[in-house]
Amino acid sequence: MTTQRFPELDTDAIRETRDALHAYARVQGDWLKTTRARRKHWWHASLRPSLTGLTTGVVHAGAEFELELDFIANLLRVRTTEKDFTEGLTGQSAASIASWLDETLVSIGVDSSLAPGDKVRGDESFPDYSTEQALSLQRALASVTTALEDFRAGIREETSPIQVWPHHFDLSMIWLPGPKVPDQDPADEEYADKQMNFGFVFGEESFAEPYCYVTAYPLPDALSKVELPAGTTWKSEGFSGAVLLYKDLVAMNDPARYLQELWSRLLAAGQTHLATNRLQG
Repeated sequence: MTTQRFPELDTDAIRETRDALHAYARVQGDWLKTTRARRKHWWHASLRPSLTGLTTGVVHAGAEFELELDFIANLLRVRTTEKDFTEGLTGQSAASIASWLDETLVSIGVDSSLAPGDKVRGDESFPDYSTEQALSLQRALASVTTALEDFRAGIREETSPIQVWPHHFDLSMIWLPGPKVPDQDPADEEYADKQMNFGFVFGEESFAEPYCYVTAYPLPDALSKVELPAGTTWKSEGFSGAVLLYKDLVAMNDPARYLQELWSRLLAAGQTHLATNRLQG
């Protein structure tokens, strides 16, 4: 069996490129909020990993189109059945990318009233955007996505798509065991659905290092007592969950196998302690 190596990420080197791609992904996500019918847990507004970056998938909104943020070619691509439209990313502000996207979508027949407006259209430019770092981010995203796909394939209960949230810029898969949280309105899935979230973040303002995480809602007492493999720790500040620094993951002999074992151990604990109405013990 071939051991899959994960690419290294330099926390300082990726910062501006990560922030730029995050800003552009939010522009994509804003269009999804206005052009797609709502799905539970906001799945209609999330992006999907693609071969080269992040895609909306096909959107039906008067005209059919797909938006792809290409980390390799460093482009935002509007794809239709007849033509591709592209805009370079290097150095661009979110505002300029959004303006180009608005004009392009309207030109292919999308109703201008669906344009999101100025929600996430900052004027900050990214002069230190690096094509090299964008490629590293894409390779890391692809590596974790592949591991998460393999893990998801073995789960019998409902799971979310493997998706990237534009607002937080994290890769995520939610496991939904089925039972509802007691005393919550069952029609309000945000608070009523028990769930575990298996994810990966490129880093953020409050925690700059890229990391993998597993969280649960509600958090059973027993879950935080599960013995974790070396390298993963329980975090309680900011959020409660298991955290593995990406730099520690890539230093392992077989990162993909480590993730499978970590996720499987925590899922098994969730199946024991979360997929029932017993939240304690």
